[in-house]
Amino acid sequence: MVILFFVAALFAEVIGTLAGFGSSTIFLPIALFFYDFKTSLVLVALFHVFGSIGRITFFRQSIHWKLLLQFGLPSVIFTIIGALLVNYISQPLLKLILGVFLVVFVVSSLWKPQLRLKQNNQNSFLGGGLSGFFAGLIGTGGAIRSAFLTTFRLEKAVYLSTAAVISLAVDLTRIPIYLKNDFLPRELFVLVPFLFLTAIVGSFIGKKLVVRIPQELFRKWVLVAIGMVSLKFIIDGILFFSR
Repeated sequence: MVILFFVAALFAEVIGTLAGFGSSTIFLPIALFFYDFKTSLVLVALFHVFGSIGRITFFRQSIHWKLLLQFGLPSVIFTIIGALLVNYISQPLLKLILGVFLVVFVVSSLWKPQLRLKQNNQNSFLGGGLSGFFAGLIGTGGAIRSAFLTTFRLEKAVYLSTAAVISLAVDLTRIPIYLKNDFLPRELFVLVPFLFLTAIVGSFIGKKLVVRIPQELFRKWVLVAIGMVSLKFIIDGILFFSR
């Protein structure tokens, strides 16, 4: 069973590197087959940190430092707020709302390929704040982060590297809060080194695949990935409220 856990983690990281997000979205539901929600949340967050480190290493020369500050700072601030509210806000309802928003965004972007947002302080603050809040609260903010970053029309290496640094900052913000609240039992700390190795290997495989994908095809791939994640959010929300 442990082998299946790490195979799933490897697959999630390859997909996450290809799309610039999504490894936690794929990996979290799988982790829930093995552990409870809070334990899964922190294990996936740690895995996400290691994957981000891998992507930063492999795409480090393309980091957009100005955008990183504009987008990353509000992400960190609102991640703290979201993580502190985990026990107080309905996560299924937020997933449903987020899913509907992202479906509308994906359909609009595919229908009108010229759709884009200005890369300015206001849009960066909005995107960073929203993605950070959802990352802290439901464990994944990558889809909405990517939704905003794709509308800035960044070159794929710039997009992947910058998103990875922002993601790393967000994860390093929320993980201490999870650990302080004893989300991860001490006996499971032994899994951490293996999660690190799995994430680095997955990032490397993903990087080798990314360099072969044309820019416009890459953008469409990211949009499709966002669409799939958003549909999952909607289904999860509907199933919860139909019980």
